[in-house]
Amino acid sequence: MSILEIIGGILLIIGSIFLFLGGLGIYRMPDTYNRLQAGTKATTLGGMSLVLGVGILEPAWIWKALIIIIFIAYSNPISSHALARANYRRGHYPYIKSKDKKNMDAYQEVVPHTKEKEDKV
Repeated sequence: MSILEIIGGILLIIGSIFLFLGGLGIYRMPDTYNRLQAGTKATTLGGMSLVLGVGILEPAWIWKALIIIIFIAYSNPISSHALARANYRRGHYPYIKSKDKKNMDAYQEVVPHTKEKEDKV
């Protein structure tokens, strides 16, 4: 085994672990915003690690892998932001346990709530 095969295998394992943790975070988090955060952060790092690991294991694919990594770095945060914004504008507000709900939601000043959701306790 060469050093490149070892590094590629380690990156594949790291990517797989982060993708698993992202899926677990999506399953365990209470609301859409937490799920988006857990999924986006973990899948960005996990996807990049997997693609880079494949690029290192197959040197002919390294340039394609780098282009895919750049695409992931640009598209994941933008898509996460768009989903969160659409979810907020649709009326699905963050799950807040605090009694001071007015001051916890800073985005409410920009997009006022049209309807008040009942408290989830």
